[in-house]
Amino acid sequence: MITLNINGKDMQVDADPSTPILWALRDNLNLTGTKFGCGAALCGACTVHLGGQPIRSCVTPISAAVGQKITTIEAMENDKVGKAVQAAWVKLDVPQCGYCQSGQIMSATALLRTNKAPSDADIDNAMSGNICRCGTYQRIRAAIKDAAKSIA
Repeated sequence: MITLNINGKDMQVDADPSTPILWALRDNLNLTGTKFGCGAALCGACTVHLGGQPIRSCVTPISAAVGQKITTIEAMENDKVGKAVQAAWVKLDVPQCGYCQSGQIMSATALLRTNKAPSDADIDNAMSGNICRCGTYQRIRAAIKDAAKSIA
């Protein structure tokens, strides 16, 4: 058994230490908001926060998370910045198919925690590891700017 702090709660995971965080979340803990996209840290669909930083949970083993805090999309509704990002996503109709959106929101939230007024270049840099196959990048950028204004 490995103890992980997920969304502020210590949870026991019965899995091999090399198990990716993604599969511990989805298969062991039934937290299915984090999505599997590529399995190679190339698309960003599996983005969660580890110690406040966005990481790709499909390649990060649970052993790397012991003693740190994991935050998933499920906790964003209780987070001031995360809630602002989600509200902007809804207001500006960002999702098309929606599959990548949990990872997009996690990356956007991490950006706005450290940069309250990001430029287009800041947004592009922070979001560069998140792929949207539907091409909603302009709406994503607009939503990040809208969320930044609401938390300023």
